[in-house]
Amino acid sequence: MTKPNIVRGIDHIGITVPNVNDAAQFLEKAFQANTLYDLIEKEDEPMEGEETEQQLGIPKGSKIVHMKLMEIGESATIELFEFVNVKQTEAISLNDFGYTHFALYVDDIEQAAERFEEAGGKLLSEIHPLGGIEDGANNAGVYGKAPWGSLIELITYPDGLKKESIDRWTPPKRK
Repeated sequence: MTKPNIVRGIDHIGITVPNVNDAAQFLEKAFQANTLYDLIEKEDEPMEGEETEQQLGIPKGSKIVHMKLMEIGESATIELFEFVNVKQTEAISLNDFGYTHFALYVDDIEQAAERFEEAGGKLLSEIHPLGGIEDGANNAGVYGKAPWGSLIELITYPDGLKKESIDRWTPPKRK
């Protein structure tokens, strides 16, 4: 007997940034992101304490001082975290263990890359063709780093995939 699938899909991606307002401004400029709401604002009491440390697996003494939920297009949301009172390291690279990046499907990769850079991001290379099963005359991608160092990929594959039998979810075109 097959059990019903109780998972709908990805709800949000959490990203820790040095400054939530600066990160939100970058996401707005680069990707036309919208703020849905602030879970914790700077003037609120920080999220801290033994119970918070246990629930979130964060070091003793850590304080979350700002949290904001944003949407980009019609897809999973982005949850931004700002911490104080805790040692932090630079953003990881693609080759490191763990979650390394998120990718945004774009209709016009040239324009998306231009906006990304104008907003303060840095592309790691020129826009390049996709390979393997994703290869197509108009299919392309590029990685970039957000101002705080996180990797963000811009990808487009309007020519589809070489194997039509693969059912890959792609964000629907906005109206």
